[in-house]
Amino acid sequence: MTTKKISRRKLIKDAAKVSLAGALYFSLPGNILAKSTNKSRVVLVQDQAVLDADGAVDGTVVRKMLDRAVVSLTDAGDAASAWQRIIKPDDVVGIKTNSWRFLPTPPELEQALKERVLQVGVKEEDISINDRGVLKDPVFKRATALINARPMRTHNWAGVGTCIKNYIMFTPKPSSYHPDSCADLATLFELPEVKGRSRLHILVMFTPLFHGIGPHHFNKAYTWPYKGMIVGFDPVAVDATGLRILTEHRKEYFGEDRPLNPPAKHIELADTRHHLGNADADKIEVVRL
Repeated sequence: MTTKKISRRKLIKDAAKVSLAGALYFSLPGNILAKSTNKSRVVLVQDQAVLDADGAVDGTVVRKMLDRAVVSLTDAGDAASAWQRIIKPDDVVGIKTNSWRFLPTPPELEQALKERVLQVGVKEEDISINDRGVLKDPVFKRATALINARPMRTHNWAGVGTCIKNYIMFTPKPSSYHPDSCADLATLFELPEVKGRSRLHILVMFTPLFHGIGPHHFNKAYTWPYKGMIVGFDPVAVDATGLRILTEHRKEYFGEDRPLNPPAKHIELADTRHHLGNADADKIEVVRL
């Protein structure tokens, strides 16, 4: 048997990656990640009944999808136990959503999240749902836990708007993150209002926007009823999974491989440059429900 030598530099580099990955999950209560592997688990849950014939969202179905996802994500025996592993009764919870008028976080999901947090035992005055006003929101100012939920869509500056980018409202100057296709959005997770507080990331894919040009682009023809959500603890793995689904749909729709313009480089760089989580498909366990 031969022994492969590992340089001191590589040991230090690998240790740093482990430390940063640990910091990402440090705020999770209990031993959620007891089955520790090198992979990030994300849950892709779909339900054809979540949208009716007119495209309206069914709140009852949303709650069922959400509960199924967190049970699978945490390996809990039931939904109540799963939520108790994510949120504690003494937490102050900020539910970070997205208010883009063309494709906002569905109110039905916002309310489902609030209901589940209340059922854990968190006081109503310790819960807030907000997007653009998070820096002035008194609950977000003292939040111990953040739940991050937003729809998947193409974006004029970042390629795609997903969970990583959704924290951009925690900085007083969002435009400072726009250079180089928003390459360094992962550093948002180092902001004091965010660091160590993320408990859950939900990428809403009920009707993703898969194509557009310009800063305020929206064309309903470029949405499709995917009727799903991607849920996980690792925002990079959640976003990378959503991006792969979006990319495959673009290829099918256009009949060719048509890259996003600008490219969504910030997701891969969140892994390779900032070590926030896993973007490599081989390091992501996708559970389909």
